[in-house]
Amino acid sequence: MMTVSAIKALAGGGDGGGGEAPGGPRLSTDFLNRYAEALMLIGMAADDPDILPDLQAWRAVSYCGHFATSPLRCAPSALAAYDALAPARREGFENLCLAMTRLVTTATALLADRQEGLDAATIAEVAGDALRRQIGRATHFINANGTIDIAAVESRVLQAEVDALFRV
Repeated sequence: MMTVSAIKALAGGGDGGGGEAPGGPRLSTDFLNRYAEALMLIGMAADDPDILPDLQAWRAVSYCGHFATSPLRCAPSALAAYDALAPARREGFENLCLAMTRLVTTATALLADRQEGLDAATIAEVAGDALRRQIGRATHFINANGTIDIAAVESRVLQAEVDALFRV
């Protein structure tokens, strides 16, 4: 049985040991696991209030902060690719991450405050759907290695999703 590294080498993709993709450094979706964790906790906290402290303990970390401490072999490449992004593209991605963080923070506060008229399942559904879409946009940006301009298309939509959650 061939290893992934051997298959990459046969395909002309190098030995996989350096963590750098063919054609130069590449962004990595590993960073988005933080938001996927928050998404999972939001869904669980709606059903089980004992999960709320875990959700409240969740903290956002910047893309660079994530990879600066990551043991992954691709971390240097992910950081180099991020450094190479055009400033406007980087800003668009960072704004998307801020919107995701605000959404998690808002959902957490609403789930913790369980006032009359605020149904936990509805909060989790609305926040979960919006966060899933935002994670999808971030994934698309990362998989395109930052070649798409998410700021021009998505900034108003992202803010509208966060604002809509406040109106739940």
